[in-house]
Amino acid sequence: MKRICKNPDSEIITSAIIYKKSNNKILASILLKEQKNFCAYTEEYVGNNDAVDIEHFNPNLKYLENDSYQNWFMVKHKPNNLKRTNWIEPVLHPTAEDFEDRLIYFDGYFLHQPEDIETKNLIDLLNLNDEIFVRNRKKYIERRKDRINERSILPRDYFQEKINSEIDSIKYLRAIQEEFKIDIWNMIPQLT
Repeated sequence: MKRICKNPDSEIITSAIIYKKSNNKILASILLKEQKNFCAYTEEYVGNNDAVDIEHFNPNLKYLENDSYQNWFMVKHKPNNLKRTNWIEPVLHPTAEDFEDRLIYFDGYFLHQPEDIETKNLIDLLNLNDEIFVRNRKKYIERRKDRINERSILPRDYFQEKINSEIDSIKYLRAIQEEFKIDIWNMIPQLT
């Protein structure tokens, strides 16, 4: 999982868009656009046929006055349902400036320093090291490494081709960033 950077000039803020009990299509559309069509939790591309939810990271804030843009993320429906139902505190927030220093990616897993309870709680809350998730991340990276080696191409060039021709095949942005030492997020164009 990578850090989610919220836009201080987001249309959600400038237009004072709030989460309502019904019809949040505009809010969802803006959030997804800001996330370049990637799920905040799985970092998988959100396609036209994917069910997605506006996720309230801290579910205890939903419908309260202090629920806000900083608490809202677009996530695929199934991973959202797998999120633990019991809120854990303290927890590392997905927008924390030191997020990627604290949530350490290593060989398909997300790790934390032993004393970092906030990051441990985030890993537990989102089930980031579920056996299936880890296996899928590892397999995806292994396949990309094989293709890059077969083609004798630089990782940056390989992923740029994928972005240009089949962006929906891109997954696991943090794993790509760490394994291939490229800034994949900034390679992906901002949606208009």
